[in-house]
Amino acid sequence: MADKQYKLVTCTINGVRRQTMVDVRASLTDMLRNDYQLTSVKKGCEVGECGACNVIIDGECYNSCIYLAVWAEGKNIRTLESLMGPSGELSDIQQAFIDETAVQCGFCTPGFIMSAVEILESGKEYSRDELRKLLSGHLCRCTGYENILNAVEKTMKKRLAMNHEV
Repeated sequence: MADKQYKLVTCTINGVRRQTMVDVRASLTDMLRNDYQLTSVKKGCEVGECGACNVIIDGECYNSCIYLAVWAEGKNIRTLESLMGPSGELSDIQQAFIDETAVQCGFCTPGFIMSAVEILESGKEYSRDELRKLLSGHLCRCTGYENILNAVEKTMKKRLAMNHEV
């Protein structure tokens, strides 16, 4: 009976192939935080409402608190830690959050940035209202929403301008 409570999960996390035994009831948040010390994945509401735990799975953002760890089998998972450059440099979106003062307490920031990464990687240009809607699955208790929108919009426009130059 005990063998049915745990399952071996093999997946790629931040570019590294990983394998771990997980409780079949464990969330992806728990696996990432407890087994791999990826503390950018925050435990907020644990019911998929606040966005603090957002990660990118096979190119799409998910609330990892309501995504079972066993569902990660064969998936490619990216957390905020994947954005850091080889010498520890920040990505453009992380720098934009700093430049636009979009970071206050910082608890919601990793989830917002991972949603922003999905938006930015789409290569599409969104209006401010569309960006607001795309980021609406996040709660920020410090009410930094406008600065967060500014950071995402600024980075989107810079990337699109760079792509037009090439």
